[in-house]
Amino acid sequence: MSVELTMLAYSVALLFVVILIQASASVMAQGAMPMASNRDNLPPPTPFQARMKRVVDNHREGLILFAPLVLIAAQQGVSTSTTVLGAQLFFYSRVAHAALYIAGVPAIRPIVWAVGIAGTVMIFLALFNIA
Repeated sequence: MSVELTMLAYSVALLFVVILIQASASVMAQGAMPMASNRDNLPPPTPFQARMKRVVDNHREGLILFAPLVLIAAQQGVSTSTTVLGAQLFFYSRVAHAALYIAGVPAIRPIVWAVGIAGTVMIFLALFNIA
C-alpha cells in the first residue's frame, strides 16, 4: 500500500478514535440510557462533550477533502514526493489538531489545521502537475 493510502487509512482510524472519545464523553455526561434513547430531551451538552463533537466534525470535514484526492491519485498512479509529503502533513497535523482541540489549547490549533489543509492542497496540485 502506498504512503498516501496508508495515511488515509490512519486518518480513518483517527476518526474512529475521536468518535469513540466523543461517544464516551456523551455517555459520561448524559448517562447510557439517555444516549441510547431518541435523544429528544437531552440537556445541553457539557463543554467537553460539545468540544468533542467539534473535533469529530472538523476531522470529518478534512477527510471529505483529503480522501477523494488520495483515492484519485492512487487510481491514476500518481505518487510523488509531493503527494507523500502532503499526505503525511495531513495525517500528522490532524493528530496534533485533535490532541490540541481535546486539550482546549487555543491559538496554535488553527496553525496546525492550516498545515493539514496545505498537505491536502499539495496533493491536489500534484494531481494536475502544478506542484
